[in-house]
Amino acid sequence: MQIAIVLYPGFTALDVIGPYEVLGRLPGAEVVFVAENPGLVVNDLGSLSISAVTGLDAVPRPDVVVVGGGPGQVDQMADGALHDWLRTVDETTTWTMSVCTGSLILAAAGLLKGRRATTHWLAMEQLRDLGATPTEERVVIDGKYAIGAGVSAGIDAALVLAGRIAGDDVAQAVQLIIEYDPQPPYSSGSAATAPESVVRDVKDMLGGRR
Repeated sequence: MQIAIVLYPGFTALDVIGPYEVLGRLPGAEVVFVAENPGLVVNDLGSLSISAVTGLDAVPRPDVVVVGGGPGQVDQMADGALHDWLRTVDETTTWTMSVCTGSLILAAAGLLKGRRATTHWLAMEQLRDLGATPTEERVVIDGKYAIGAGVSAGIDAALVLAGRIAGDDVAQAVQLIIEYDPQPPYSSGSAATAPESVVRDVKDMLGGRR
């Protein structure tokens, strides 16, 4: 089972590393990081890079595709090589997954038209404008599309997907291996529960980044 994780400049690290830690532990998994331009790809903070060992064309039939989000997503919205590849491989993938604003890339490629999907809470209207039906669920499964909300939701989406691929027992074993047992010290994990002042601060900090 080949799992292709897409990289592009300005990706958010946890968007791709969360699913990597989960899906890469499934029996028979072969994970490959791919990018339009192979080599080191720098994240949104500019302090971490991941090597995309191969270009898109070298991975023509992955079983699973994962597209993360991040500020660099805004430069991946125009129709081009990535969109062409996504549409092509989507014809044969078993699962196509996105995390955070990665769903905007899938939607811009025409893959989520009329489908239920989610994204980062600041990008919901963009998702609607691209033809998807946004929902505030943390994880959405619509057909073969597994969509996680913002950043950390990629772990949840990957665990749901792991259960669909390998069964609940395997998915639970992976969850225990990575000791994924969230007990956050604050209740600011969503715009619905965070104090209004924090929501305002985050909107100011991120501005148009997502």
